[in-house]
Amino acid sequence: MSDAFIVAAVRTAGGRRGGRLSGVHPANLGAAVLDAIVGRTGVPAEAIDDVIMGCVSQCGEQARQIGRFAVLASSLPDSVTSVTIDRQCGSSQQAIQFAAQAIMSGTQDVVIAAGVESMSRVPLGSATLAFPGQKPMTDGIRARYGVEEFTQFGGAEMIAKKWGFDRAALDAFGLESHLRAIAATKSGAFASEIIPVEVTLADGTVEMHEVDEGIRWDASLESMAKVKLLNETGMITAATSSQITDGAAAVMVVSEAALKRYNLTPLARIAHFSVTAGDPVLMLEEPLYATDKALARAGMSINDIDLFEVNEAFAPIPLAWLKHTKADPAKLNVNGGAISLGHPVGASGAKLMATLVHALKARNLRWGLQTMCEGGGQANVTIVEAL
Repeated sequence: MSDAFIVAAVRTAGGRRGGRLSGVHPANLGAAVLDAIVGRTGVPAEAIDDVIMGCVSQCGEQARQIGRFAVLASSLPDSVTSVTIDRQCGSSQQAIQFAAQAIMSGTQDVVIAAGVESMSRVPLGSATLAFPGQKPMTDGIRARYGVEEFTQFGGAEMIAKKWGFDRAALDAFGLESHLRAIAATKSGAFASEIIPVEVTLADGTVEMHEVDEGIRWDASLESMAKVKLLNETGMITAATSSQITDGAAAVMVVSEAALKRYNLTPLARIAHFSVTAGDPVLMLEEPLYATDKALARAGMSINDIDLFEVNEAFAPIPLAWLKHTKADPAKLNVNGGAISLGHPVGASGAKLMATLVHALKARNLRWGLQTMCEGGGQANVTIVEAL
């Protein structure tokens, strides 16, 4: 079986809800990362075998196959194919894994795995809200699981209680996310992964957006403690939850033959990928057990991994993951995570991979593992070897 190599990984800086990227059509956001990744590698556009784009809210401006519209909005020829996929928050991580499967099977040589989400223009849940009275859950599902609805907020609160975290622990984790994001931004750690996007501000000023807009530069435990609880009986606040974010990201995955043909230097080899599913009520706990299974299948231990990216959907998720796996907290989300940098849901998988491979290279480290919780109780895991 052939190896699959990552030769480039880019992302936009995150935009806050209603913020600097909110005026950019999602097709243009997607186009920006497609153009950037092709420009960065120098691979002829006509050599791209497919574009696989993750997107969660596939309606409104993200309807009718946003991956295709991103290609048409880009400089790529209209002969380049595309497909849009939805595995909820793991959509573009799954796009990377589908791309790797295509490469490893020998059926394709150059695939772009990408993701886009404009949560300002197409709010999360829009597809359901467009049809009042219609629910994805059937009476049979409700009876089977004893709940009226699966909710990520409820699942996060249950996980916090199950694993013994109080609000102080969650606030401390949220603060650390901001502090790491601040340090990474100041040091230029994101310079190799962020591509600038031209934005027009409310006053007509045209600027390049290239700094993550959600970072709280003045974050402190005191300020976080003042944030209102999302549920009066719970522990989670907006300060310990992922931020609603606009953004896009892309990863180019190629074969060994393409490396030679286009004189490419790989950033990383995709060493393992898997996806698992579990409890849809707790919903967000699956990364814990998906990591166990992935490491076992890869013949590795948690101590073999040099850096981890575990999506900060809510603070209890990476905290529970740490407690379960006994991983070194210093290796986790070293440049911050979704609490500080944002979570543009369909784009987050490729976004985290861009951060992971560049962080490994910057630190001269070898192994990285990425995982994220997903709606419905699923989780993807991808292990990469920096080269």
